[in-house]
Amino acid sequence: MPLTNPYKPIIAKVTRVVDETPSIKTFTLVPEEKIEFKTGQFVQFTVPEVGEAPFTPSSSPFVKEEMDITIMKAGRVTEAIHCLKEGDIVGIRGPLGKGYPLEEFYGKEVLVLGGGVGMAPLRSLLLTLIAQKTKFKRIVLLYGARTPEDIVYKDQFAAWEQEGVKIHRSVDKGDGTWKERVGVVTVLFDEVKLDNEIAIVCGPPIMMKFGTFKLLEIGYKPENIYLSMEKNMSCGIGKCGHCALGPYFVCKDGPVFKYSEIKNIEDIWD
Repeated sequence: MPLTNPYKPIIAKVTRVVDETPSIKTFTLVPEEKIEFKTGQFVQFTVPEVGEAPFTPSSSPFVKEEMDITIMKAGRVTEAIHCLKEGDIVGIRGPLGKGYPLEEFYGKEVLVLGGGVGMAPLRSLLLTLIAQKTKFKRIVLLYGARTPEDIVYKDQFAAWEQEGVKIHRSVDKGDGTWKERVGVVTVLFDEVKLDNEIAIVCGPPIMMKFGTFKLLEIGYKPENIYLSMEKNMSCGIGKCGHCALGPYFVCKDGPVFKYSEIKNIEDIWD
């Protein structure tokens, strides 16, 4: 749905708050009017009298009455968001940016490579892929976190597996209860044979950097690697210039980019 006024938020009520990890929460919002978005697009989350910050919805775009947004506490606005309770009123401005070109994935194997809170926008993508799973050859998820405690959506992986998603997980540091792989997320490439067709990457910059290099090493083409470059966004509509990335504005031309589009730009991982 196009924005009639890109600066004006839609009023929304917080209806549920889920503690995912000690520093990450998922907020379910019910807006006064439906917000239709494509998976991969983002919104501006407004806390009255505090400010706003950009986040990609973590819920399915097919669910239009409410929206989930998963947020790590990392600054002034996110700290205020983490103080929100059920019944609080906030604002949502969007949708903004460009999402994933799903039609280009049809008939192919889709690898989703995620790290930490990068699983938030990838959850929206996974739910979208699952809803159309007959259109894809196979859906594979490789996900890494620092510790078992830092894994988001802990109770949802089993349901995704039941829907046919092939899942492999790792943690940098395990504990007595962890029975899966230990190591950075790229160790998981040893566990699965891939067709090297479509890859989607989202996570901390260092994880995205070495994840992308690993994908190139095993045969993925730069034009088939999709990166969610969600950094340095501010206004959300390409006016402030804060998110400039070479000739692009991340908020307007992204946040989803093919690696082939940005690979020659300096410092894309900073």
